Amino acid sequence: MDALDRQILNLLRRDARTPYTEIADRVGTSEGTVRNRVERMTEDGVIERFTVATHTGNVKAMIEIGVDVAVDTTQISDRLAEWEQVDFVWQVSGEDDIVLVVDAADTQGVNQLITRARELEEVVSTKTRLILDERLG
Repeated sequence: MDALDRQILNLLRRDARTPYTEIADRVGTSEGTVRNRVERMTEDGVIERFTVATHTGNVKAMIEIGVDVAVDTTQISDRLAEWEQVDFVWQVSGEDDIVLVVDAADTQGVNQLITRARELEEVVSTKTRLILDERLG
């Protein structure tokens, strides 16, 4: 990855629907160059997916999950990612092992997700933080 790739990625992070022609104008190259670089970064796994960020008016939260040391965190992360209200599953270092970023209709929905996580045999602890505000980096 070079500086041009990083400029293209920064624009796509803010709006993945930005037309390649607009990106090309903003970074000072051709539309074909932008298209080729995006395709290459997608094939190389630099760009994992194009997604939608929402402002639904719902309650967003981070549920931090500690799991038993004998647990394969990848397997449990894959299962948690299938839950409907889960936007992201991060495997993290530190006190906890997994962080869920969730978008629930209300605090009761967040509480139901916490309860559901605690019912999993592999889970030994949870902590929850409500997300009060969000900015795109």
